[in-house]
Amino acid sequence: MRQGNTPKSSQKWGIHFDVANAAIKVRELESLSSEQDFWNDMEYAQKVLRQTKQLKDKIEEFDSLKKEYDDVLTLMEMGLEERDESIIPEAREYFRSFCEKYEQKKIATLLSGEYDKLNAIITLHSGAGGTEACDWVEMLLRMYVKWAERRGFSVETLDLLEGDEAGIKSVTIQINGENAYGYMMSEKGIHRLVRISPFDSSGRRHTSFASCDVMPELDDSIEVEINPEELRIDTYRSSGAGGQHVNKTESAIRITHIPTNIVVQCQNERSQFQNKDRAMKMLKAKLLETKRAEQTEKISGVRGEVKDIGWSSQIRSYVFHPYSMVKDHRTDAETGNIGAVMDGAVDLFMNSYLIWKTTGANNE
Repeated sequence: MRQGNTPKSSQKWGIHFDVANAAIKVRELESLSSEQDFWNDMEYAQKVLRQTKQLKDKIEEFDSLKKEYDDVLTLMEMGLEERDESIIPEAREYFRSFCEKYEQKKIATLLSGEYDKLNAIITLHSGAGGTEACDWVEMLLRMYVKWAERRGFSVETLDLLEGDEAGIKSVTIQINGENAYGYMMSEKGIHRLVRISPFDSSGRRHTSFASCDVMPELDDSIEVEINPEELRIDTYRSSGAGGQHVNKTESAIRITHIPTNIVVQCQNERSQFQNKDRAMKMLKAKLLETKRAEQTEKISGVRGEVKDIGWSSQIRSYVFHPYSMVKDHRTDAETGNIGAVMDGAVDLFMNSYLIWKTTGANNE
């Protein structure tokens, strides 16, 4: 009943999931937290405690997975010993559930990048397609919010510009949860929609485009040098949700980094100072991503992918008509269940991308 490339024994998982090193690291961090001056630096202390919890959660997840595997084996052995075929359906269901969880944990081990574990900041922009494209941005926004909810992540709206007639021209959200950035990196690029337009009285088929840009939420421990003289900071009135302050004070902030022409903006917080602080973190993340891309001669992976929001640059196509299909053009992963995808079931594409990035992409 072994499925896929599931290991033959749970002993191998500890090596694959690096549980031994996680346990060693936990002991080291707990030793640090017991030092007399540990709480003198509150920010450092919180960082150590967060890392300790993440490692402990990893070990607990492994132990839980091992227990579930042992339960499946016990159930199968009972069936064999008692020659009870009625146990087979239950054993198969237990095994299917185990394999699904195992694959998820195995995929998570591919998230080993420096910033993969961090929260993700996602910006969606409408491209070619007018009102159709604005509606497409709103659909993508809903898809990612649904995906985040499935994983128990929280979502914050940092900035939002509504379309002239319908939908959303651009929106920036932050998804908070472990490995949010590592997973969401797969979504960076141009997304193409083909459907019968609900805004076309003639019922014609339309093609629309939207871009997705993704960056990590960096903490203050990561240094990025920014010259204040190279910034242009503009204030404006918030246009989204925000209580009494919306449209009454110019609390929203837009920051332009003049040398790179990178623009970030935030209107979610209640005060101008808070919005500026959030926007500066976003700018720092974008500048860091750009610098890393230049060092690896892959600038298109950071800015080029969102420069031309139109034909010949999409990473994924969503076809509602004349047939139903979602296909990723990098990994060739596809599904005909487009309704499930739009309800947040995008793990197929995220997981395929992580495998492709670590194997297939390197062989091209």
